[in-house]
Amino acid sequence: MTETTQPLRIDIISDVVCPWCIVGYSQLTQALEATGTAHEIHWHPFELNPEMGPEGQNLGEHITEKYGSTREQSLESRKQLTQLGAGLGFEFNFADDMRMHNTFNAHQLIHWANTQNLGNALEQALFAAHFTHRRDLSDINVLVDVARETGLDATEAKAVLEDQRFAEDVRKIESFWVQQGIRGVPAIVFDQKHLVTGAQGTENYTSILKQLARADA
Repeated sequence: MTETTQPLRIDIISDVVCPWCIVGYSQLTQALEATGTAHEIHWHPFELNPEMGPEGQNLGEHITEKYGSTREQSLESRKQLTQLGAGLGFEFNFADDMRMHNTFNAHQLIHWANTQNLGNALEQALFAAHFTHRRDLSDINVLVDVARETGLDATEAKAVLEDQRFAEDVRKIESFWVQQGIRGVPAIVFDQKHLVTGAQGTENYTSILKQLARADA
């Protein structure tokens, strides 16, 4: 077991429609368990598609338009992610009719859930809602249902989204991380000092945690 005087702070900048975010988090979780690292995780909002309209866009078309990937490359990426997810205990359930949506409301809901000590649980539930169950995270009713399933009050969740009470707070947090140079996710900051970008793999995260433990000893 890794002995630390206080839990390791881990800040994760992420979007719930980012497949590599859930892969990276799952890899990190395995590394944390393997090293016995006492930790506290703080999630922060990042929108992959802040300008996307409410109707969203077909996922395949979106990937082609944004990244220039061919359909063959996109299908290969889905296959790779599905295999990676299976090995990490997360189920990707891709389909040709999947859509990409803006996630600003989802991030507001997570921000509120943090005040109820359920932010991490809601983050995981939203990943599963999008990638496993293919639910529409742009639909307020879907977000409220996921919140209720996570143990949050559905009436309050709906009110949070309808009155947009946390919109300014979320915008400020998003802006802060952009100002720190974050342009893609996942981005993980260890101990408020060490930035690691992308899904690095369980072995690399394990190595990072061990290095941090030695530095702290």
